[in-house]
Amino acid sequence: MSGPPSRTRRPAPGELMGIQEAASTLGVTMRTLRFYEDKGLIAPLRVGSKRIYSRRELGRMQLIQRGKRLGFSIREISEFLDLYDLDPGHHEQQRKLLERVSKRIDTLRTQADAIELTLAELRAIESQTRAALAESPDEAQ
Repeated sequence: MSGPPSRTRRPAPGELMGIQEAASTLGVTMRTLRFYEDKGLIAPLRVGSKRIYSRRELGRMQLIQRGKRLGFSIREISEFLDLYDLDPGHHEQQRKLLERVSKRIDTLRTQADAIELTLAELRAIESQTRAALAESPDEAQ
């Protein structure tokens, strides 16, 4: 099992924060940070049993959050992060990202079309039902 590559430079003291501060800064729970660590997407430094987060880990978490917001799976996000680490010019990462983004756009367009059809049908039902109720002698308005 391979995890994120080890760091080659030690972060400056001002760049480090504990799990509670990192979670607060990112707007996530400590459990969320541990989850992404378990998945190998982030690798905080360890001081005994304490997790210490560097700017690198915070940046990776921001990329993870953005990927989740855009609808990418954990596996896809992991691939992007791995490519980022392995491809200094980020060309392969950008090609893969473009491919996945294009697919995501197509999926969302299809879903948006389906939603518009559903909304149109619901509006028609709503209009018909309101008209039927307005014509009903038993209904007081």
